[in-house]
Formats: sequence, C-alpha cells, structure tokens
Amino acid sequence: MTQPPEQPPSGGYGAPPNQPPQPPSGGFGAPVPPQPGYGYPQQQQPQQPGPYGYPQQPPQQPGPYGQPQQPGPYGQQPPYGGYGYPPPAPQFTPPPPGGGSRNPFKGRPALVIAAAVAGLLVVGGTVWAVTSGGDDKKPVAEKSDSPSPSGGSATDDPANPGDGSGDGRSDPENLNEGRKSGEAKVLWYKEAPDAPGSGADAPGMWITGRTAVKAAYKELVAYNVGTGKPTWPTVTFPQKICAVTPVKSDDGKIVVAYESGVSDNAKCNQLQQLDLNTGAKGWTAVVPDGDLFDSVLSIGLSVTGKTLMVGRSQSGIAYDVDTGKKLFEKKKYGAACFPGGFAGGAKLISVSSCGAGSSTEHDEVQELDPATGKARWTKSIPKGWTVDHVYSLDPVVLYMTDSDHKHWNISTLKNDGSVRSQVDSKAAFAPTCGSSFIDSDLQGCQGVAVDASTLYLPTDATTGANQIVAIDLATGKEKWRVKSPADESMVPVKAEGGKLLAYVDASYDAGGQIVSVPTTGSSHKTTKLLQMPAGTAQIESSFFSRDIDYVDGRFYISSTRLNGNDDTKEKLMLAYGK
Repeated sequence: MTQPPEQPPSGGYGAPPNQPPQPPSGGFGAPVPPQPGYGYPQQQQPQQPGPYGYPQQPPQQPGPYGQPQQPGPYGQQPPYGGYGYPPPAPQFTPPPPGGGSRNPFKGRPALVIAAAVAGLLVVGGTVWAVTSGGDDKKPVAEKSDSPSPSGGSATDDPANPGDGSGDGRSDPENLNEGRKSGEAKVLWYKEAPDAPGSGADAPGMWITGRTAVKAAYKELVAYNVGTGKPTWPTVTFPQKICAVTPVKSDDGKIVVAYESGVSDNAKCNQLQQLDLNTGAKGWTAVVPDGDLFDSVLSIGLSVTGKTLMVGRSQSGIAYDVDTGKKLFEKKKYGAACFPGGFAGGAKLISVSSCGAGSSTEHDEVQELDPATGKARWTKSIPKGWTVDHVYSLDPVVLYMTDSDHKHWNISTLKNDGSVRSQVDSKAAFAPTCGSSFIDSDLQGCQGVAVDASTLYLPTDATTGANQIVAIDLATGKEKWRVKSPADESMVPVKAEGGKLLAYVDASYDAGGQIVSVPTTGSSHKTTKLLQMPAGTAQIESSFFSRDIDYVDGRFYISSTRLNGNDDTKEKLMLAYGK
C-alpha cells in the first residue's frame, strides 16, 4: 500500500458503499467518497484514502463546524448552503467540488464564488462575484510614502474595538464578567471594519513578539498582543485586499495584494510590501498579465527565503521580498506544461498542468531554486490525478484527488521528488481547506500539522468527539490516535518541541481549549494548556470562517471572511491568555 503513484496497487478498485473495504486496485487508487471538513466556507474534501486506502459511504451530515448554531446574544443560526449550493436543511454541508476539467490549474474561472459567515449577530449567506479582463502593465518597484493613519494614534485603545476610535477602555463589552477560576482571560476583542454588502475577505493573521496583525477588507490593523492597543496606525489600501503572503519573512515583512479598481474586471495585481514591526510601507509593484489566457484576476502569494512568488493563472513571477526587484518568471515548459500553483516556505514548489486535453494530460510537481527559478527535480503525477493541496514543504506532503473527486491520495516525497510513502488509513480525515480550483491556494489548509517524521490529521465527526491521527511519514501507517477530551472536535494547530498543540472547538455554552499531546513515547494523552471561558463561548463558536493560532501562551481566533451586514458590527479577532 506504499507504492509510488506510477505503480498502482493491485486488486479491486474499491468496495461498494456500505460494504467492508476491499484492497484498492487499478488506476491511481481505490474509491474514496468526499467528506466535509471543519469550517465554513470550504471546498468539500474527499477524505478516504484513494490510491492507497479504502472506500467508504459518503457522509450525509456536515462536520462539527457545519452544525447549525443556536441563536443567542452573539450569534444567530446562519443561513444554509455553502458556495451557492443550498442543502435541504439548515446545515453547513459543503457542496461537491466544481465539475469540468480534471485540472484546476488551467486558468482561472471567471465566476468566483465566496461565502460569508463571519457576522457577530447575523451570519450572511452566499456571494457571487464576476471578474475578468484588464490592461497589461509592467512591474514597477519603488519606495512609497509612510502609512497614513486611519482613526487615531498608535496609543489609542478603541472603545468600539476594531474601528480605530475610542476612549481607551480595555474591556467595553465586559467579556470577562463572570469568569470562573481556571478559565483564561479575554485579553481583547476587536470588531471588523465596515464591509460592502457583497462581503469582503479578511485573509491572513500574523503574530510577532509584540504585535498581532490582521487584514480585513481594505485595511491592515495591528494590536499589542497583551493589551489589544494599536501598535501602529491602521494602513488603508485604495481598493479591497485580494491576497496576502500567509507567512511573514524572516525579518517580519509581508506583501499584500489589492485590486486595481472597483469594476467587475478589476485585477488582483497591486502589490505593497509592509513591515509587521512598524507598519511602514516598503516597495510597490504592479503584476503584469502573462501571455494569452494567463491572467491576474486572482493570484497566489508565498515567500521562500528572500523570494516572493506571485502565482498567475498559468505562470509565476518572482520578486526580491526586500527590494521588489524582479528575479525570474516561471512560464510554460516541456510538453505544454503551465505552472498554475505555487507553495512557498521551507521550499518553493510549483504545480503545473501538462498536455491539457491530450491523451497525456497530467500534473507535474517541481521544486524550484528560489533564487533562479530552475527546477531541482520534477515529479510527474499520473493522468487523472490532480494536486489539490500541499500539506507540508519540509518534507513535501501532497494531497491529490482523482478526476471524479471520489478518491484521494496523500504522498510524502523525498528530497529528490521520488515517493517516500503514501498514507494507508481507514480514517475519514477532515482538515479545513479552501478551493485551489477557485483561488490557486495550494497551502490554504488548516487542521494539518507536520513535523520531521509525522503527519497529524483530524478525523471527521458529525457529532461529539473526534480524533487526531498521527501518521508515520516513513511508512504511511498510523502510529497512534488521540481522542478529543470534550464532546467537540479537536484539530491540530502545530507540532513543536516534541508536542502536538491542538484546539478543541467551543460549543454554544462551553469555551474551547488548547491542549498538548506528547508526540513520542507510549502515552499520548491530552494536557490542557488553556481553557477559554464559557462567557464568550457563543462568540468563539461563531467564527465559522476562521484562522487560529497559539503563540507564547496566547490563543488567537479571527474571521477570514466578512459578510457585509449593515445591521450589526461583525467580529474580527479575539485573543485569550492567562
């Protein structure tokens, strides 16, 4: 069950639903049904081992984050449907992935679908936005003026948190009232800026030693990690933010992309570098369109060392993240191979669509030299399989699906690109992943953690507790499992220092938890590190589209999508600590 993709397993191609699993065979893998993930909105994840696993009956209910929330002072039950597909009952059941080509990297669809569920009191529904066209421009790198403040000085503590104005009260909502012994303290809470009725993205969350930085609609805001007071003035962009580098550079730099205008054919091509420590703006650039059909309607951003990689629909262009100098372009190569997705961090990886429409159509994965763009190795993926997500870059761990999105494969690669192992598990995994078909975000998965030897994935549970499964990257076999300590699902956050850190979801009346699990030895019991208070459970549990992190003993949770509700203030970010 650990053959490389070029050597498919033998035996039957999968058992029919509701029958015991049979050995996989034929093609790249055994049939595996899609599974809903934790979160909303998201792409439906086929979550049973395809090439190297077992078939299972598709689920009929959403995962734990898909359950309707009870109405209360901080949240009403959200409208049903996700990504525009309303289910018959008010549940967040993710729809099937989009049909058409097997390859998500052959250009960007003109129709971009987004769902908005980040409201404090009312959670919004589904949003459709159409983008296309635009003029070609050449990249320009230049220094810009210092950021212009938006709403108060860096010493103001917003009384109406998040809008930049106020009288300095630290807890205007009295969120710590009634806090019980042993419960964490709400350090601060911030509301989101006003967004248009069509909704807006709030991507990225960066935590430094003293500052928590968040993007929302047209703004970049920064708060002191302990007090929530602004650490530098709000940076406001001319148009809405459309992409960010998810991870900061080694010296605390990020790059934000915003749109070229307000029309339907606006491009995501305006780049602005910023310093997270000071809020100072650095260089700017305009990303040009590539060749015919190679657009910048949507782009992907990643940083590897000193290289910023900007992914267009069929190519990529690299800049020096410190200076904005253009380094290289990654364009069409070989047998009509078009790079349509990039992942950056410990390594720079590209995923290309090759021979589209021909009998040899397939994906290829390459590791690129971040200084020159030259390929260090190339891995050909069998026809009919698509690389949807990159779970890790060190080592490289790929998540792939077949053309019907019914079977999946998780492969770990060696340093030369050959297959090290492939996951062999009967578990139904459910990380939260965005749609690489829509936004070319290969790294848009949460609820996945990887260290040098182990992959950690959450299982799906429609009700009650789930498990986290530890998988040996050398063999693809399960090493151990740990059950959530509460009747809510638990997801990996990160693996560090010989421990797995995980987040246990909040319920309507119980706060979430941060727990640690030893990754070595014979015992893998959870140890509670932080218990969020019950008094804010309704707020905490209503972050449906979210980002989470645990840094230096503090837990941060933020919205990644604003619904544009004019009737109430939407939540943006919440921080807890002892």
